[in-house]
Amino acid sequence: MTSVEGHEFPEELYFHRDHMWVKIEDGKARIGYNDWAQSAAGKILFLRTRRVGSKVKQGKTLGTLESGKWVGPLKAPLSGEILELNGEVLKNPSLINEDPYGRGWIAVLKPLNLEEELKTLIKGSDEEALKEWIAREKKKYGIES
Repeated sequence: MTSVEGHEFPEELYFHRDHMWVKIEDGKARIGYNDWAQSAAGKILFLRTRRVGSKVKQGKTLGTLESGKWVGPLKAPLSGEILELNGEVLKNPSLINEDPYGRGWIAVLKPLNLEEELKTLIKGSDEEALKEWIAREKKKYGIES
């Protein structure tokens, strides 16, 4: 587990610049919202996603998230087809705050261009890249250390 400023980034996961994580499982991609982002957003109150069967493109809107501090889009970390949605997290979005890499997962995708798109993500074991990314995000959003 890589830790950056007290936030966890599992080494086996990949991270998209728009705060989504990816776990590859038998050629499928389980995705969710990362620990740093859920902490910065505050308690997550509402989550809406596109339907199972929908096709999404990397960096384009997969759904929306609303918290006490923020409302905005969830961006797809990979291109693909939505195979499954986590009904538990749709009913109780605060699971993202409680367990972002476990019970708080959002969807499972059938990736369309996995090998190429994984190259654009940050590996959870790349501590330096994670630190640089989080520093840029803090500056972008005006978050103090």
